Amino acid sequence: MMDNIENLEKFQNIIGYTFKEPKLLYQALSHSSFANERKHPSGSNERLEFLGDSVLSIVVSEYLFKHMKSVAEGELTKLRASLVCEKSLHIFARRIDLGSYIMLGKGEENTGGRERPSILADAFEAVIAAIYLDGGMEAARKHILNFIPDDIEHKKIVLSDFKTVLQEVVQKNPEEKVEYVLIGEEGPDHNKRFVVEVCLNSQVIGKGKGRSKKEAEQLAAKEALELMGYETQ
Repeated sequence: MMDNIENLEKFQNIIGYTFKEPKLLYQALSHSSFANERKHPSGSNERLEFLGDSVLSIVVSEYLFKHMKSVAEGELTKLRASLVCEKSLHIFARRIDLGSYIMLGKGEENTGGRERPSILADAFEAVIAAIYLDGGMEAARKHILNFIPDDIEHKKIVLSDFKTVLQEVVQKNPEEKVEYVLIGEEGPDHNKRFVVEVCLNSQVIGKGKGRSKKEAEQLAAKEALELMGYETQ
């Protein structure tokens, strides 16, 4: 359980930010179960989570707008969603060992709260808000961009629209061309599977099978990204 100055300082070293007002960090790491046990429900991280969600969305939106100029609005929205969803935030939280520093009530502690994705994701957003309130938008942006780097496809993030990401990778070389080719259909009409290959300059770089052509194309793009060394889990 984190309840002392030493652990606060340790976590600040991990994230590379020193708070002028450590109470903000203390609140960001205080789960509602912990605050309720101490009769201070207003001291939980729930309000900070609300603010952090907005700050995160602004920073990620700005980043994508500036760095992915060739991507249409609809695809930017999908990519942003994949970066700020609970699954991604859970991965980011684990990267800084956030679960070890969250303060939990006895019930949450005894039922695995430190590993629960929702708790970790919410605390991650609360920490963003705490940094924002303590140091302003630039400090918050710097913290967030530790997880959303310049070369976005090289990070271990959750990617739900693999076709968009593959296209973004390929577009760095204007002479490259990606094409999806339906090579077959399997099974009866009520349970048909479509098989698609994705080709880079006519060379097959991935293959996918799905219940629809769209799903097969996504899975083919996913395989291509994995073969290129990108993590898609």
